[in-house]
Amino acid sequence: MEVLYEDNHLIAVNKTCREIVQGDKTGDEPLSETLKKWLKEKYAKPGNVFLGVAHRLDRPVSGVVLFAKTSKALARLNEMFRLGDVKKTYWAIVHDRPPREEGELTHWLVRNEAKNKSFAYDTERPGAKKAILHYRLIARSDNYYLLEIDLKTGRHHQIRCQLAKMGCPIKGDLKYGARRSNPDGGISLHARSAAFIHPVSKQPIEIIAPVPDDNLWRALSAAL
Repeated sequence: MEVLYEDNHLIAVNKTCREIVQGDKTGDEPLSETLKKWLKEKYAKPGNVFLGVAHRLDRPVSGVVLFAKTSKALARLNEMFRLGDVKKTYWAIVHDRPPREEGELTHWLVRNEAKNKSFAYDTERPGAKKAILHYRLIARSDNYYLLEIDLKTGRHHQIRCQLAKMGCPIKGDLKYGARRSNPDGGISLHARSAAFIHPVSKQPIEIIAPVPDDNLWRALSAAL
């Protein structure tokens, strides 16, 4: 487990595409429980360890996940995420060149619970939620493009769905139109950084997650 940041109130780790943040129907041990055991052992805590989940990443996505180590920090973090006071930046590898090198995408997303999938529409419709993101092309190779994503809203599968709607499904994301899966079973979407004002100390914090240990990720990030 790669710990990116830790203090008395917060801990952030670099999630792999194989880990789940919280328990689900698979029964696999979630990252939250793994981290509790790690903290209990590290600090030789006799009782239960408090660890609050403030936000989540889809299982096939890698990158920064932030947890609260105190109830005070969790309550404040939850409010910060709700208000959009945590700036999250994502990197995505796509096979198809985007129509423009930089742009803002606005769609209305409808979530299908049965399929665990969202569908993007250009016009508003009943039950849809407005989704906005800004993307920028930051690197390229012979066959792939690296996009930096700034989320303006936080919707179910938002980046995956909106990039696919633009004609640029994320590498490995079969659910949203990728040609083939990735060898590790994940998708090439990485929560690169989280920037915010610390909920307790009020100091500015920026946490950056190194890219996955993969030749394509390394090559594209090295080109920056």
